[in-house]
Amino acid sequence: MRQFSVLIKPASSVCNLKCKYCFYNDISSLRDIKSYGKMTSETTYKMIDNIFKSVEEGDYLTLAFQGGEPTIDGLDYFQTLVDYVEKKTKSINVSYSIQTNGTLITDEWCKFFKKYNFLVGLSIDGPKEFHDQGRVTWLQKGSYDKVIHTKQLFDLYSIEYNVLTVLSKEIARHPNEIFDFLLQEKIEYVQFIPCLEDFNLCNSHLYNLTPELFSSFYDCLIDRWLKELEKKHYLSIKLFDDIFNLFVKGQETACGMLGRCQIQFVIEADGSVFPCDFYVLDDYYLGNITELTLAQLSAQPKAWEFIFSKKSESLKCGTCPYQKMCGNGCKRMNKTMYVSEDGTFCGYQHVLDTFTSKIPQIILHLNKIIQSSEINQYD
Repeated sequence: MRQFSVLIKPASSVCNLKCKYCFYNDISSLRDIKSYGKMTSETTYKMIDNIFKSVEEGDYLTLAFQGGEPTIDGLDYFQTLVDYVEKKTKSINVSYSIQTNGTLITDEWCKFFKKYNFLVGLSIDGPKEFHDQGRVTWLQKGSYDKVIHTKQLFDLYSIEYNVLTVLSKEIARHPNEIFDFLLQEKIEYVQFIPCLEDFNLCNSHLYNLTPELFSSFYDCLIDRWLKELEKKHYLSIKLFDDIFNLFVKGQETACGMLGRCQIQFVIEADGSVFPCDFYVLDDYYLGNITELTLAQLSAQPKAWEFIFSKKSESLKCGTCPYQKMCGNGCKRMNKTMYVSEDGTFCGYQHVLDTFTSKIPQIILHLNKIIQSSEINQYD
């Protein structure tokens, strides 16, 4: 049994928000075609057909949806796709996920997500004063009120969701306020996504993270997180989960964790396929999913070129004790969370130093939580 995952952009780069730091707006502005419009039914059917040609009975397949804003394509699109998948006779374990800005979600969307067990990534950048700084409409109005209403709907309908927070300069400077917000809103799963520097200097913004801010943010977070563990409350912070899985369980649970690029199969609305969401650029075009299977796409010369392309390496990497466990990290985030401009400091190394020193303490608290839950089952 094998695992496959594809990332589908049914509405391309189209979005009803104009977030000030949007990395995909930057990427799409560098292509000959900024937006591929909305995915047609014909493209959808051919896409599913060719995806299924690469999977075998018993395999696991995740269909993930992103944008732009994927819900712009409408609920009918998603119902059509799910119905077509369910007509397939090949016995595949299919799961669904979607990342949304949350501003277009209704009760009907919630019923659909619940029925088909969608895992939802909901973008919330902390409290209103932080969220509304960057996540704005085309009229420059904040979107917090709509998004927090969607969170309340998800709670009401028991939708499985994670909160996605862009870790910008401003948010990184206020870790306590962000952590307080997580507790206040009873958020149990959160991923902090480092705010990237633009490819296109013409789109330059003031939100991109630095390695120094990356490390100082997580320094504060880990202390707060451990205090919650002591109270037998486990708050899932994606980076902490990933580091724990790697150093304790020997499992790689995040792309690029060991510095190796993998083909992610990012599918644009016209069927064009690219190897990574950070590199949906003309130079990295692999082919079209309506014409090629996943196996054929992964065998394209451009795919191998992407996987083995050389990453930047600083002198600090050569002396780093975590070099084998990092492999210079994700090449798209090298200026964001790794080595500083002067080459003297690595934010990720600092976070690893702090986290690994606390692993015995973390394991102790986790065991107490597990024992407590086992006891509660029989109360």
